[in-house]
Amino acid sequence: MKAFQLTAHGVPGQFALRDLPDPQPGPGEVIVDVHACGLNRLDLWLEEAGLPISVPLPRTPGCEIAGRIAATGKDVEGWTVGDRVAVQSNLFCGRCEFCQRGDESLCLRGELVGITRDGGFAERVLVPASALVRLPAELSFETAAALTLAGSTAMHMLANRARVNRGEWVLVIGAASGVGSAAIQIARHLGARVITTGSTEPKRRLGLELGAEAALDANSDWPAAVRRLTNRRGVDLVVEHVGGDVLQKAFDCLARGGTIVTCGATGGRDVPFKLWPFFVKQHQLIGSYGRTRADMVATLDWAARGILKPVIDSVLSLERVPEAFAKLRARLVLGKVVIAVKP
Repeated sequence: MKAFQLTAHGVPGQFALRDLPDPQPGPGEVIVDVHACGLNRLDLWLEEAGLPISVPLPRTPGCEIAGRIAATGKDVEGWTVGDRVAVQSNLFCGRCEFCQRGDESLCLRGELVGITRDGGFAERVLVPASALVRLPAELSFETAAALTLAGSTAMHMLANRARVNRGEWVLVIGAASGVGSAAIQIARHLGARVITTGSTEPKRRLGLELGAEAALDANSDWPAAVRRLTNRRGVDLVVEHVGGDVLQKAFDCLARGGTIVTCGATGGRDVPFKLWPFFVKQHQLIGSYGRTRADMVATLDWAARGILKPVIDSVLSLERVPEAFAKLRARLVLGKVVIAVKP
């Protein structure tokens, strides 16, 4: 099979399109013919060696996978060759206390497809059968690939880790990101009034098209603008995935009793904040990581019903993976870049 592998870390990293042996499924495992795989910020962290773990190279990136089952191993039940599936990228053991209570995002033995094991920028990928989610007939492979990680991450943030009540104000950071574009739609469907941010006019325009009432310039004093829009009250919830200075400024946007839910750290991992207003105003800061199986199922169901629609910037062939990386690295993407591996 053909696979696009990272062979050396860097900015940019070194890639090679290689012919590799077809993977063989063991007990409880399946082989998926990859039809589409989304590009994620995690792939950039892998490229630049920016993750807090050491990843041996070469490695096949790609963690947002949709395709068809090509082969099943021993003891695999409920799945047959040809089934259309999406892959839950945060693999889980199914045995620890957190998996037993249905919170696979906290698994003690978790792995990441495309990071700790080879991912979907290849014609075939080997994954545990437990990572499969059935793909609704209404969804294309490209649509599923654009939502399986970013969309389900937003679903986990808004329907699992935090709560959105009808009529509340929600600030979504980064309208044009995969998480941001999905979070705007999810918050709107749950009845919230949404404000978002974007660093360029096209990104801000996208946020408005997705349902935000206002889209603020990320390069301006956007916390002050949030205060003006909410009559100085502030927002009830901030959906944040950048970290660094952005997370610090998000506290200035909160109403009393407000919450920030965060899932990323591209802008910085060490974030000081002022403790006094944090407890006096009874703010909450909630971490959010990955997704559960229930989040995946809900995301694909919402997409099948037309409630949640991915924003796909472009669809590129497997040979153009380095071009996709460069585009995301340069922050030129509106929504998601998807790699079409198999027509």
